[in-house]
Amino acid sequence: MIINIHPDTSQETLSRIVAILGQAMVRYRFTQFGGQPVFITDNALDKPLCKSLSKVPEVESIEDVPDPYPLCSIQIRPDRTTIRIRSFAVGPGRFAFIAGPCTVETEKQMLTTAQQVKAAGATALRGGAFKPRTSPYAFQGLKLDGLKILQKVRKETGLITVTEAMSPEEVAMIAEYADVVQIGTRNAQNYRLLEACGEARVPILLKRGFSNTLEEFLMSAEYILAGGNEQVILCERGIRTFETHVRYTLPIGAVPALKLASHLPVIVDPSHAAGCARLVPSLSFASVAAGADGLLVEVHPDPKQAVCDGRQSLTPDEFVKMVQTCKKIRRAVA
Repeated sequence: MIINIHPDTSQETLSRIVAILGQAMVRYRFTQFGGQPVFITDNALDKPLCKSLSKVPEVESIEDVPDPYPLCSIQIRPDRTTIRIRSFAVGPGRFAFIAGPCTVETEKQMLTTAQQVKAAGATALRGGAFKPRTSPYAFQGLKLDGLKILQKVRKETGLITVTEAMSPEEVAMIAEYADVVQIGTRNAQNYRLLEACGEARVPILLKRGFSNTLEEFLMSAEYILAGGNEQVILCERGIRTFETHVRYTLPIGAVPALKLASHLPVIVDPSHAAGCARLVPSLSFASVAAGADGLLVEVHPDPKQAVCDGRQSLTPDEFVKMVQTCKKIRRAVA
């Protein structure tokens, strides 16, 4: 349940509410949501307890949210959430094209890509500075140097930048140099990392773990919201199945299912789902038709020379054509 408290409530009154909950042996978490203090309880409150809490003038409302992810639930924000950063927005009526290479390689590569995807209609630039790789011998990213390149490209192009963190320390670094912290599929249930994202005051792009159920995915998002950070973008990127014709299986049904369950924006990463550039446009079109709020697409000026994931990267020309078709589909299903 969610106990909404008036924003100007004194510490003395908060302590009084804590005492009431403590006396009833109710476990709770205190945080901020929607610009005001809230208490989140892990079980339903009985009528006598609700009556006692309602006598406190600063208690504005008590909401019974049956979902295990109450702060993510569509029930508490049926109008949905829009994430905004300068000229970038993703949410109801605001579609986001986030595009760029898998990893930051050079300043020239990033600047060239940024200029090309922006001209095609991209509203944000992606590029990994810290790279989680299956092999310890594979390229691990330029790290701080990569962040500095992203920062410089952001200044020159005005594009919002998105890059991945793998540790709490990296969350803080990225918050200094870039705009959006991405949490990848391998860290979707790294709870210490998610808690660090909750403490950060920058938007978080959270990818679904490739073996996570949708409820587990939303519970990961709940960790971030429970930490006080409401700026979360959900990203479906495909799940691991028995299929071998694609890198991962993209469950298109997850898009409307997530939007029925949560108020958070939902985007799709067709590149990692496909594993092959030729399949990316089709998966993108299906995602748009299913109601996705945006796409996260890998684009490289020369995919054959890419340090990693070149096989699934579109060329700038291919991205231009895909964006044009996506816009037509959006108009058709609006």
